[in-house]
Amino acid sequence: GDVAGPVNEAQVLVRLHTGNFGYFQDQLPKGEDLRFIDQDDKTPLKFHIERFDPINQMALLWVKLPMVQGGAAKQTLWMYYGNAEAVAAEDAGGSYDAPQALVLHFGDPQALGKDATAYGNHAEIGTAVIGEGPIGAALTFNGTGGMSIPAGRGLLATPESGFTLSTWLKFDAEQNEALLFDWSGVEGKLDVHVVGATPRVRYTDATGAVQEVSASAPIALAQWHHLALVGNNQGLTLYIDGAPAGALPAVTPTLNGPLQIGAAADGTQGLIGQLDEFGVAATARSADWVRFAARSQMAEATLLVYGEDGQQESGGESYFATILRNVTLDGWVVIVILVIMAAISWVVMASKGMTINRIRKDNGAFLEQFTQLGTTNVDRLDDANLDAFERDGSALLTALSGDHGHFESSNIYRIYHAGVQEMHHRTPKTVGAQAAELNLSTQGVNAIRATMDGALVREQQKLNSQMVMLTIAISGGPFLGLLGTVVGVMITFAAIAASGDVNVNAIAPGIAAALVATVAGLAVAIPALFGYNYLGSRIKEISADMHVFVDEFVAKIAEQHS
Repeated sequence: GDVAGPVNEAQVLVRLHTGNFGYFQDQLPKGEDLRFIDQDDKTPLKFHIERFDPINQMALLWVKLPMVQGGAAKQTLWMYYGNAEAVAAEDAGGSYDAPQALVLHFGDPQALGKDATAYGNHAEIGTAVIGEGPIGAALTFNGTGGMSIPAGRGLLATPESGFTLSTWLKFDAEQNEALLFDWSGVEGKLDVHVVGATPRVRYTDATGAVQEVSASAPIALAQWHHLALVGNNQGLTLYIDGAPAGALPAVTPTLNGPLQIGAAADGTQGLIGQLDEFGVAATARSADWVRFAARSQMAEATLLVYGEDGQQESGGESYFATILRNVTLDGWVVIVILVIMAAISWVVMASKGMTINRIRKDNGAFLEQFTQLGTTNVDRLDDANLDAFERDGSALLTALSGDHGHFESSNIYRIYHAGVQEMHHRTPKTVGAQAAELNLSTQGVNAIRATMDGALVREQQKLNSQMVMLTIAISGGPFLGLLGTVVGVMITFAAIAASGDVNVNAIAPGIAAALVATVAGLAVAIPALFGYNYLGSRIKEISADMHVFVDEFVAKIAEQHS
């Protein structure tokens, strides 16, 4: 790329997300099993974890490379994971070389000013708060105060060793001489501030003489930019996004005092914007080092390309397995609910199907015998023991295990039984005598019809019982699946925004995994829809037969007994 020469002791940012890594659920909760090996596949590399979030499936890792080859040379970095018995091997202090005296990630909400280097030069945070940055979290300044870093170990700049200050910067509006940082010493003070949208470097020596230089062009508002200031025995050089943007030759200060960031010590010159990844090194970094840092840390970084997983060389893996591996926790919750709904709907369809099939057979057998009865013996098929049987058995158990010797599953027979029993209640009895002749008035016939209509309604209720479960599966399944998809898409975009890596490979796996919930919802609804329509048509046929039978029975008894 545009990093021409070799870069020694560089830190490379490794961004993991669903687009390039699908094994978060296979790792230990805090990434304790992670290891990085140099391209010889033997030499362990120092690294530390800025953020590891297996729930949202993203991680930010800093790896120290002994040397980065310049030009178009290809360099391989190996990452190992998956050892369930591994202990944490990250080493934040060892991830930086000795001159690096300060690195602020702003990634720990409980310790925003924590220094990641071994020097422990922790910052004192004022009114600034945490926000979203190009590399995880960032520090947001509201213009009323900044943060300070006391003079400490390693925070020293001399003409011989030089120094490097670097940070990521973003502000949405033009600034009124807002201070980015100043660093004082016995010989003077160095500061970088922003006028409008243009960064400016100013050095004030012990006599009060001022030298300053502005960046060659304003920086774009509402965008993240990498800013670095490098000092050596030749002077000061300002870099914007890895490219030189201004210089102060012959300015070689000695600085060893405290640093003030985001605002002056008295609260003036407050910055209204954000800073991330603020670092100070007690050495003058090369132009290629600065360019590599800017190019490798930016959200659209192309210096680091993620290869295939090593395990896939011995055997392929289906696309569907890859998609399922990327499903988030909320997606699995929705899928489990849908599986339960599917199981209930299938049980209802199976039980209803067997019950209705048995009802149709018993109805046919009963009607075949009923049509052979004359008008004088319409009650001959009745069994007085039916009431006791109905109290003891369910429709499904009757369909599965009944002997069906007397139409046990026939709902038409039960309507017939109700009509015959109502008719017998109107027959006068005397001790030792036969039943007297039954004469029915119009009101009596209507009473028998009302009894049979009541039995018919109850039989229809039995036929339609549990059908609402299919309706819930049909209407609720797709909406639950859509809910899982929407939440999954939201989490995918949030994770990508937090990691700062925006490309098709980062988006596609998360979106595909989110759509699994919609597929699951449709898989629940479609069989339930077919089953509901089939069972509904059979229930309508049985209901029509029951209505026709009531009319026929009432007509026969009216003819016989009126």
